[in-house]
Amino acid sequence: MEIRVLRYFLTVAREGSITRAADFLHVTQPTLSRQLKDLEQELGKKLFIRSSYSIVLTDEGMLLRNRAEEIVGMVDKLEAEFESMEESISGDIYIGGGETEAMKQIARVAKDVQNKYPNIRYHLYSGNEDDVTERLDKGLLDFGILIQPADVSKYNYINFSDKDVWGVVMRKESRLASKDTIRSTDLLHVPLICSRQSMKQTFSKNEFADWFGEDFDKLNVVTTYNLAYNAAIMVEEGIGYALTLDKIVNTSSESDLCFRPLEPRLESGLNIVWKKHQVFSTAADLFLKEIQAKF
Repeated sequence: MEIRVLRYFLTVAREGSITRAADFLHVTQPTLSRQLKDLEQELGKKLFIRSSYSIVLTDEGMLLRNRAEEIVGMVDKLEAEFESMEESISGDIYIGGGETEAMKQIARVAKDVQNKYPNIRYHLYSGNEDDVTERLDKGLLDFGILIQPADVSKYNYINFSDKDVWGVVMRKESRLASKDTIRSTDLLHVPLICSRQSMKQTFSKNEFADWFGEDFDKLNVVTTYNLAYNAAIMVEEGIGYALTLDKIVNTSSESDLCFRPLEPRLESGLNIVWKKHQVFSTAADLFLKEIQAKF
């Protein structure tokens, strides 16, 4: 199975049409069709359902697309790492993380490195702990930013001194908006919007269970989210109150939303992690040294 053919396959899957994919790839339609048929014969599976105007992926095609994206991504990253070994330092640094103020610290370090080496490029991936660690383990990311509590036992890591503050995002006309802080009893009878990662990891490690105490099982969680931007939209539409970190949702004077911290105060630390025994590209190694010097 050739990387070139996988790129062809991904282009067809994205375009949904042999004609458009052939135009994009600057190959003839018969050539592209033949490559796809050869791929199906090689795998022994039908990858597309063809019609007069479009093509749709089969279940096997969907699986191949997911794996092909990972394979092609790894090849692109490897090629970039070898290119970065040239005399003029350049290359790509891949960083994944959740929505957090810590990205400002990462951005400052990135800027310092880029000032010295302007040919270095950064690629950011947003996701929760599971998303980030999966891509980190597969070698698709160089570094991950994890919100505590997180399992960092299999990684090298650095703790950030800053901590994120937990609270509730709500509409400004909401009943709880008149309060300066939010207590557990305030949240018992309101619909809550919580991050999936918090429900799976933080909650299971009892950080929130301890904060809520005996009322934990009485919470009415109506929606879970992966990105706070989507949670904010749900709040704006009146779905509920979002339990989230400070400063990752726009709650400025122009916004219809506001943030109120929890009382007693609840904070989460942050780690930047990378795989043990990781062999970094020149660019990523320079970035790590800058991180270590700063933190």
